[in-house]
Parts: sequence; structure tokens; C-alpha cells
Amino acid sequence: MNLIIFLPDQQRADTIGNAKVRAPNLTKLAGESVVFERAYVTQPVCSPSRASLMTGLWPHTTGCTQNGGEIDKKFRVLPELIGDDDCHTGYIGKWHLGPKGLIDRAFDERVSVLGESDYSAFLVSKGLKPDRKEGGFTELTVSNLPVELSQPKFVETRACEFIERNRDRPFILVVAFVEPHTPYNGPLNAEHSDVDLPADISLSENTPLRYQLIREWQEDEALTDPTIRQFYFGVDQNDYRNLKQKYLGLVTLVDQSIGAILDCLERAGPKENTIVVHTSDHGDMLGSHQLFGKEVMFEEAVRVPWLIRLPGQRPARILQPVSHIDFVPTLLDLLGKQKSAQCIGKSLGPLIGGESLPAENVFIEWSPNWRTKIKKGSRLGSGREIKRAVAESTRTTISPDGWKLSLRDKDSNELYNLNDDSLETRNLYQDRQCAPIISRLAAEIERWQTATKDKIKLSSK
Repeated sequence: MNLIIFLPDQQRADTIGNAKVRAPNLTKLAGESVVFERAYVTQPVCSPSRASLMTGLWPHTTGCTQNGGEIDKKFRVLPELIGDDDCHTGYIGKWHLGPKGLIDRAFDERVSVLGESDYSAFLVSKGLKPDRKEGGFTELTVSNLPVELSQPKFVETRACEFIERNRDRPFILVVAFVEPHTPYNGPLNAEHSDVDLPADISLSENTPLRYQLIREWQEDEALTDPTIRQFYFGVDQNDYRNLKQKYLGLVTLVDQSIGAILDCLERAGPKENTIVVHTSDHGDMLGSHQLFGKEVMFEEAVRVPWLIRLPGQRPARILQPVSHIDFVPTLLDLLGKQKSAQCIGKSLGPLIGGESLPAENVFIEWSPNWRTKIKKGSRLGSGREIKRAVAESTRTTISPDGWKLSLRDKDSNELYNLNDDSLETRNLYQDRQCAPIISRLAAEIERWQTATKDKIKLSSK
């Protein structure tokens, strides 16, 4: 059995099965797949989330808790966990998980796209001149290239070559697109003229201070630099519309390449012997709560697409919440492999096969990110308060009955009822009537921390 994993960067859950999003290939794939409608990441930022997808471990266990972090070399990654010496493995696209030695150890073939990379060498061969001091091309330069020179097209071509070369032997292929990550810009910017704008929700005083600081910094950057406002952060509804249009254009660009790769798979022959998976490392706020990007616990950032197409499998939609911590155990199960002792999660194979599994609490974590930026002279809090907020850790649980509790060590806590307040506008943490719910969910978090050896001391304030 073969395995192909599509892993775009920063793709929101609501870009799948959305009539206003032009993604016909992903729509078709979803119609042939088991779709986890409420799939959650382990941490809403690139590197820690990817580390979980590769190892089956929580970020606080892998040691990769910050963006740009690295997986401890003592842990095995996906191909090593599968452990099939006859299976040829390839990783094409964004790795973002540290030392080259780790990816070289796990994958037989590697095609890089960031910095001075295989992709930059391709652009040089087409007559382009690198514009980064360290070598390679800036992200804005790349975003302005035509479709035929774009990163998704390059990744698509190399993925099709890999499939064709390995058509007669088992293979594992990870196709990791950079898009639709910022900058919001690409050759299909004009593809979407009708977009849904986020509800006009301001960050309230009982929103964590760190979130307020992120918003203040993003707004200040956008008002100071027109380039930032055009491609990264917005401050009003016109900006939100412009940036979301371009974001969705990047989703369409990735969709086109995914369609081409699936066509290559069908032409080469191994479609009926290949598991196809599509997910993402986190979502994107896209103006919801006046925020852009990830790094927060709102649904837009922590929920992602997760589709699995199995040969001969009936399509289905799974409504109960599930976690990426189960990603590796599930793939091992579907490939007929034993669960690795390294993996913390469980296989969702029974759900995929039409059986029932008890719905369980989903957990998400956040650790301080050294890249956090603050507006100079911010008056949202004292210097001490701001320093504490930037250094906060969060542990969140989402219950099967729709409650979402976020506890922190150095910032304010949150409780939302997702059934009645899907946009997370009303923080109920200080509502005395919710005390029993908070107590129940806090106990779940404590049990999870004990089981996973998570030593963060959370506050009940």
C-alpha cells in the first residue's frame, strides 16, 4: 500500500466543501474520502504542529515548542515509525523541522523549497536572480511569479516525477506546500470576487492580553507599512476582503496542483493501492477577532481540514472532535502496521471503517514563542504585565458536548460554549453558573497533563 500526504501550510477548515472557495479537486477528494469535520491541531503554529504530525507526540514531548524549533533527534519520524525497508520515501516541499540530518535519515528523497533550495536553483535555471543575501528568493518575489514558475507548480512537477519513477514499488510521499501561508499574494489573486467577511468582533477586555498585543502590533505594522497592509495584515473590512480574496487564490493554486498530482497517480496506475491524506498544520484567522495568522486558540486557527481516501472505502463525515495526535497511529493502522510505542494517540481506524468510538476531549497546547512582536510603547499593560503575557503557556480542551476551556499560567483564562457561540464572542470564565463546567474540564486538563508529563502550572484565575 502506498501513502500520499498533502500538507499545505495555514489552510483553514472552512476552505473545504465551501461553495465560495474554488477548490474543485479538494471538493472531489472530500467526496471520495472520510472527512473529519472537527479536526484540531496540537499547537497552532507551524513547527510544533508538524513535529506532532511526523512523530505522534505532543510538542512539549518532542521539544519542538516554538516556531523554527527542532525535533529531538532521539525520536523517530513517520517513515521510520512505519518501518518498511521495501518502501521508497520522499518529502517534497516545506520541512520546517530543523536539522537536515533528520529528514535525510527518514526520507530517501528530499526536494526543498525554502531559502537556497532546489526550488531556488530551478528559478535560477529559468534566468531569475536571487534577491536574498543568504541565497534564494524572498517570499514576496516568489509570490509575484506566474503559475508556471510558482512553488506549487514546482512541487507538483517533482511529485509527479516521484510517482512515475516509483509506480512499480510501494512508496510514501509527503507533498508539503508553502501556500496558502502569507504573503497573501499569487497569480490567482483575482479568482474570488465574492468572499464572506468575518463578523465584526472586537477583542474585549477579558480576552487574553497576549491576543490584544498581537492585534495592536499587526494594526501598527499595517498602518506604518503599505506593503504589510497589502500582503499580511489588515485594519478594516476593505483590507479583510482584499487579503481573503488573495488567500483563497492561493488555496485555488494549491488545489490545481493537487488535482494534477492525483491525475498523475491515476495515469501511473497505483491509485487503487494508495491512501491519500490531506490536512494542514494550522488555520488562519483572516480578520476574525481582528487578527491574522495563527498562534491563538480561536477555532479559525486551531481547526484544519483532514481527509483520508482509502481504496474501496465509502465516503463519510465524522462529526465528533478529533486530534492530530491521532494522525500517526491512524496511518500506521491503515497501512497494516503495529502502533509504535512512541505514539501517544490512538488509531481512528474504527471511525473510518464505520464503527463507533467514544467521543473524547481534544487537547491543544501553546508555549511561548520567541518571535512574538510587540508594538513599541504599548499601553495595553505595564511592562511587567506585557512581559508575562508574551511568556504565557496555554492548555486548551474541547469537550464532546461543545465546551472549550483555555487555562493559562500567566494570562487570563477563557471558556466558550461552541454550541451557542461558535464565533467565541462571549468568554464565560467569570460566569459563576459555569463553575461546575470549568471544574470538570480543568480536571480533564490536569489528567491529560499527568498522562503526558506536562509540567506547566496553570492558574485558576
